[in-house]
Amino acid sequence: MTIIADEPVPEPQPGFLALALRNRSFVVGALLTLFIAGMALLSFFWTPYDVTRLVVADRMLPLSSAHWFGTDQFGRDVLSMIMIGARASIAVALVAVVIGLGVGVPLGCWAAARGGIVDEVLMRFNDVVFAFPALLMAILITAIFGPSATNAVIAIGIFNIPVFARVARAGALAIWPREFILAARAAGKGKARITAEHILPNIANLLLVQGTIQFALGVLAEAGLSYVGLGVQPPMPSWGRMLFDAQPRMMVAPTLALFPGLAIVITVLGLNLLGDGVSDAIDPKLRRQR
Repeated sequence: MTIIADEPVPEPQPGFLALALRNRSFVVGALLTLFIAGMALLSFFWTPYDVTRLVVADRMLPLSSAHWFGTDQFGRDVLSMIMIGARASIAVALVAVVIGLGVGVPLGCWAAARGGIVDEVLMRFNDVVFAFPALLMAILITAIFGPSATNAVIAIGIFNIPVFARVARAGALAIWPREFILAARAAGKGKARITAEHILPNIANLLLVQGTIQFALGVLAEAGLSYVGLGVQPPMPSWGRMLFDAQPRMMVAPTLALFPGLAIVITVLGLNLLGDGVSDAIDPKLRRQR
């Protein structure tokens, strides 16, 4: 009598969240990002002091229990300004990423689907836009419409369009020759439907990773634009503007530049670590290499 052993049941593969939580970069990046996002969200409801109120008698106060981060040259609480500045930086960077995704991804997918002259023209147009840095784009827009947070969003968003277009096009071109795409075309599906049902879901991971990278770059770009006076305008606090105002007072009160600088570093570091962790959790090749 022959005894047939039961075949081993394959273990279920862990999901994305389980893989991500095992990744140290993802956990640290998520904690830092959530800390900054929570601080920005809290500023809508509460800040230690009103940043629109100038108290000359309290100007340039050192760190104390009343003012944890001290006060600036106008007597405003630095901690309150950093909390509201987080709101401005996140809002500008987030909207700029949405603009890049909303315009760049359709362009990149269209170029990959059509090919030929359409692909060539769109990619050369992307090269032209990509040749202008966000700061130069902001100077051009500001010269026409004036400095504001809205114009900073537009400038950074325009800069993001060719980035997402390139990523979407490269990902789509790698998927179009696949067998399941050929089967979808044989079933009579058009290019637009194939892109929506098959291409976009398969490149969503790439776009997610690129989105975190552009988010971090957007925070840096917003700070740079505000530093030169082209971003968020007073009386709304901005980390870049705080650095500009602190520059002449570095020898007297270095903490005026230290805390907004740390806020920028923590935000960008958290987003970069988060993107790195997401990339590792998504791509099994990277997991094996590490």
